[in-house]
Amino acid sequence: MRRILRISFIALCSGMFAFPAIAGNSDRAGQAGATELLINPWARSSGFASANAASVRGLEAQYLNVAGMAFTTKTEVLFTNTQWLVGSGVMINSFGLSQKIGEAGVIGLSVMNMSFGEIDITTDLLPDGGNGTFTPNYLNIGISYAKSFSNSINGGITVRVINQSISNLNASGVAFDAGISYTTRLGNRDKEKNKDNVQFGISLKNVGPPMKYKGDGLSVRGTVPGGDNSLTLEYRSAKYEMPSSLNIGVTYHWRDNKLVNRVTAAGTFTSNSFSKDQFNFGLEYSFKEMFMLRGGYQAIFGKGGKDIATSALVGPTVGATVEVGLGKKGADKKTKLGIDYSYRLTNPFSGVHAIGVRLAL
Repeated sequence: MRRILRISFIALCSGMFAFPAIAGNSDRAGQAGATELLINPWARSSGFASANAASVRGLEAQYLNVAGMAFTTKTEVLFTNTQWLVGSGVMINSFGLSQKIGEAGVIGLSVMNMSFGEIDITTDLLPDGGNGTFTPNYLNIGISYAKSFSNSINGGITVRVINQSISNLNASGVAFDAGISYTTRLGNRDKEKNKDNVQFGISLKNVGPPMKYKGDGLSVRGTVPGGDNSLTLEYRSAKYEMPSSLNIGVTYHWRDNKLVNRVTAAGTFTSNSFSKDQFNFGLEYSFKEMFMLRGGYQAIFGKGGKDIATSALVGPTVGATVEVGLGKKGADKKTKLGIDYSYRLTNPFSGVHAIGVRLAL
């Protein structure tokens, strides 16, 4: 059985490596929509520069590699507030819940809401506003299932419902994610010291049918020249594709003999269909799995000038976590409360701040 699973893993890897050959590139920049799907809404992994696609665990894995959600031990609850591109007035609130079912399965639900505040309504006659305001709203709901197929192989799938709307216009769609992770041991054969010290992961994200805007916002009333009759004209809305991407990651954990200190190095390559590809690197230090400091760097590369399809998130990231056990046994108790913070440098604007709370039961 284990041999079959490994063969399946290799076959999936081979198929996914072929994805960049058929995927788009920076020449297609601006042709995709629903690009909020490319935003990591969680504080812990975003401080790692999203480099831990191979080793991310728990509900946060729903964004990077849903296979990691299979490591949920019982119940996990997450909430994160993100000040997106500080100075733009954009706020992101994310909430999620995952629950272990049976011996190896985990189900998860997450909700991401992106608000833009109030924006002045402008018209041909009032180009500077003064005719009221409108409030755009983005809402993504993800439902996931992950499973441990063996001690080494985990897999999962996510169905995500997307909605973008204002008062008289909206677009809805659905996208799918799938991921798989493989854990092994390299180096010293000491099982305790080197347990699960190398992990590989692959995920395919945001694959789905095109979306299209509909609503009264595409209509306008006018009169026929020389007549008194009014007509309603409706503009045609073009379809747009999902911002699909492929993530390939590897992680290495180093632990000391007493398992007090841990250093984790991670890297992830992302092939984007509608923008330049990117490399994410991250390094994390953990003391007794209670205090964690992490940092990362995101590099973007591809043909075209530096201003073509370049993300505002190029550059370093930093983050920290404090996690304590609840109850008399302290950090050894299974119920844990964690507080996460991350900062991502951006150009332009004044960075991205995210703070989250995690409760693991």
